Amino acid sequence: MSQGTQSIDRAAQVLVHVLETEEPPTVGGLSTRLGLPKSTASRLVGALERQGLIRRDGGGGQLVPGAVLQRYARRETGDAELVERASEALDRLAQASGETINVGVPSLGAVQLLGQRDSRHFLGSPNWVGRRVPAHGSALGKVFYAYGVLPVPSGPLESLAPHTATTVDELGLDEVLAKGYAVAVEELEPGLWAVASAVRDGSGAVVAALSVSGPTVRLRRGLLARLGRLLVAEGRSLSAQLGYDDRKRGVA
Repeated sequence: MSQGTQSIDRAAQVLVHVLETEEPPTVGGLSTRLGLPKSTASRLVGALERQGLIRRDGGGGQLVPGAVLQRYARRETGDAELVERASEALDRLAQASGETINVGVPSLGAVQLLGQRDSRHFLGSPNWVGRRVPAHGSALGKVFYAYGVLPVPSGPLESLAPHTATTVDELGLDEVLAKGYAVAVEELEPGLWAVASAVRDGSGAVVAALSVSGPTVRLRRGLLARLGRLLVAEGRSLSAQLGYDDRKRGVA
C-alpha cells in the first residue's frame, strides 16, 4: 500500500471513529484506539479540521462532526425546520430594531443565510437569503469561529472592506465569547454594520446564529451593545426551542 493511500485510509478511520463513537474522542483517545502515534493522529485530525469535517468541542478537546457534515445532515428538512423555529425570534428582532434580521448557518469558510426579515427603512440591506458570505467579514462568521464551529484560518485574511480583519487576532474572538455576541462594522462592505449571537441545538452545539444589520448612517452610540444583548436573549430562546437547556449546560 502506498504512503498516500495509507494516509487516506487512516484519515477515513479517524473520521468514522469520530462519527460512530458515543462519547466524543480526543486526539489521545484516537491514538490509543486506532494504534497510531499521537503525532500521526494529531496530523490527521488537523487535516480533517481544515476541511470542516471534524472540530474540537469544549475545553477538553473532544472531537465532533464539523460544519460540512452538520450542513449535510441538515439538508432537506433541517434548514426548513430551523427557519420555521426561528420565525418568531426574527419577527421580534425586526420589531425591536427596525433593521434587517437574518438567521445563518456555517458553511466551510463562509456563512449561508437561510431566513430574513427586511428593514422597515427605505435604506436597508438587500435580500441575503440563499447567499454565502465570507465568514471573516461577517458578525455571523465570527460567532462560528469563536465557538469552534468553523476552523479559524491559519494565514492572512482577505481584505473585503475598510475595516476587515486581516489577522486572526483582529477578529476579536475572545471578546465574542466574553460578551456572547459578535460585531462587524464595515468589515464585509463599506457602510454596513452587523451584530450576531449564537443558537445551539439540544446537544449544546452551536448550529446557527441570529444577526441584526444596517447602514452606518443609522449607527449611534450604544446601539450595537443594546442589540447584542437582545440577540443573546433571542438566541437563548431559540436554543431552548431546539432542546438546549442552559441551566444544565451553561449559557450560550
